[in-house]
Amino acid sequence: MSNILIIGAGRSAGSLIQYMLHQAAAHQWNVTVADADFHTAEEKMNAHPKGRAVALNVLNADERKALISNADIVISLLPPHLHIEAARDCATLGKHLITASYVSKEIQQLDEAVRAKGLLFMGEMGLDPGIDHMSAMQSIHQIQSGGGVVTAFRSYTGGLVAPESDTNPWHYKISWNPRNVVLAGQGTAQYMENGQLKFIPYNRLFKDHHLVYIPGMGPYEAYANRDSLSYRSLYEMPDIPSILRGTLRHVGFCEAWNALVQIGLTDASFNIADSAHLSYHQLLEGFMDKHHPGKNLKERVAHFLGLEPGHPVMEKLDWLGLFSNKKIGIPNAGPAVILENLLLEKWPLLENDKDMVIMQHEFEYNLAGKKHLKTATLVMKGENRQDTAMAKTVGLPMGILAKLVLLGKIPLTGVHIPVMKEVYEPVLEELTNYGVVFEEHERLLD
Repeated sequence: MSNILIIGAGRSAGSLIQYMLHQAAAHQWNVTVADADFHTAEEKMNAHPKGRAVALNVLNADERKALISNADIVISLLPPHLHIEAARDCATLGKHLITASYVSKEIQQLDEAVRAKGLLFMGEMGLDPGIDHMSAMQSIHQIQSGGGVVTAFRSYTGGLVAPESDTNPWHYKISWNPRNVVLAGQGTAQYMENGQLKFIPYNRLFKDHHLVYIPGMGPYEAYANRDSLSYRSLYEMPDIPSILRGTLRHVGFCEAWNALVQIGLTDASFNIADSAHLSYHQLLEGFMDKHHPGKNLKERVAHFLGLEPGHPVMEKLDWLGLFSNKKIGIPNAGPAVILENLLLEKWPLLENDKDMVIMQHEFEYNLAGKKHLKTATLVMKGENRQDTAMAKTVGLPMGILAKLVLLGKIPLTGVHIPVMKEVYEPVLEELTNYGVVFEEHERLLD
């Protein structure tokens, strides 16, 4: 009888937990869900006879190792920087590991030990990264097997709000980790365009966005992800002239988010003394100086941003309450934490709201002397705040792979991401049962 350990019961865990409980009932497995908040884990289990909830302080090595030692496979939904704690234990104790996060250098360094014990550590097994890798590699391999040569690859993903639930001027609601929303894009984005390396530093990232047309949905803004270059080799296209991976947002979002970046509100590098007693007005005032003239704070901020006070960006900042005298109420917090908590208040996904995931790949390739363009587009909506498209697309790929590993259908060992046929074919096939379906179009380019 196999034992599955899921660490983390947060926003993206619901679909994964329900899938694993269903598989546990079918295969006589057991599922343990561990979280810092026992009641959150217990609620997600819903008294299922094949599951149990436990409280876990993941930084307590004894607690963590005791749980992992009793598992056959571990699925970690921990914050990315904590995966290494579970990974080291899994390598020592001989347990398979699956995560949805990017594979860190520390986890990659465990590859030799993992292989020696016949284990599989699969990272980047969620939505983005995850479904993006699998669906892209499926098309790339199809093009290559037909004799085509891919000359450009662009991939975009957005965790968005569905049009019918879009009720605020930012056209955004939080359906995944809010910390990641605030810190998105920090660092320097790197990609390749027509054989030329391109770099976009964080202070320019949201200004240098471009439009992407999504069939049936219209235009969306896209900004570059931090690292596109490493995927040239991972996608088996080391000499591809153009490659870009990016994030989608509704039109108008990037300019407004750029304002938050330029002001300094996404800065996670320092804390503010007595922040609980500051107002948002005082916080914003703290980022201005005498070189930003105006009759009031709004005019001074507009001058700093090079905008008119009535500009749509200023209206979005005002709607967030950044010019208000409301107290922040969070002690010893830095700007990024303050902004995160404000956005949780202003951008909540309400009980009957629907989120939406959009993913689109664009492949330019040469075949028989002609240039082709293939697009593959996924548009998927959630049902409500609990049953979200984000939770399905992050959680189900991990669950499906865990099932395949436990059934002995994945013979891989070592540290991997899901770019190989023996992984992406069965996972993508099963995902179609849950509405993860790409619509494909092809045409000749002039």
